[in-house]
Amino acid sequence: MKDFKLYTITGEEFHPNRDLVTVMEQAILGGSDIIQLRDKTNSKKVVFEKAKQLRELTKKYGVTFIVNDHIDVALAVDADGIHIGQDDLPIEEARKIVGENKIIGLSTHAIEEAREAERAGADYIGVGPIFHTKSKVDVVDPVTTDYIRQVVQEITIPFVAIGGIKLHNVDQVLEAGAARICAISEIVGAEDVQSVCQQFIEKINQKVKL
Repeated sequence: MKDFKLYTITGEEFHPNRDLVTVMEQAILGGSDIIQLRDKTNSKKVVFEKAKQLRELTKKYGVTFIVNDHIDVALAVDADGIHIGQDDLPIEEARKIVGENKIIGLSTHAIEEAREAERAGADYIGVGPIFHTKSKVDVVDPVTTDYIRQVVQEITIPFVAIGGIKLHNVDQVLEAGAARICAISEIVGAEDVQSVCQQFIEKINQKVKL
């Protein structure tokens, strides 16, 4: 997969009066190089329609497009990959469905899960939640930046830090060794989405040489 710096996940509850595609386009213009559609409440048909729109948008800008959980929707719109959690299909089974050319990302919350993800063939892992977050209702306790340091020492596949990351605390995450950042509410809930993304990119570039 193409390397990346800023990973933005949809969170329509944070911008109720603004169009999904418009908000995500602003994120891309600000520097987001992976977009993930995450929708755990709407019908499959609604998720599919959103995925079609975001697939068109991400193709326009040459940005990687990931679908959370809905493997069938990801395949239907030819997304670049899927993101799954610890309670979803095992990576090996997901790989049989999506094939060798699709990206598979996995959320991890402990070093044992990270090791298993790498062994099983994940293309990247999510590492978090680093801080308290309100973007997920089923979230585990914060793993803190200590988990980032563990992953840096042991894991060779790319990882993205996620969970409660804001402009005011991202420096702690980068100093712990993260080179890729994921944010939801801080980006999509911002009044100026593009500017917030640009500020994240500037902070990443100051700390990290990918």
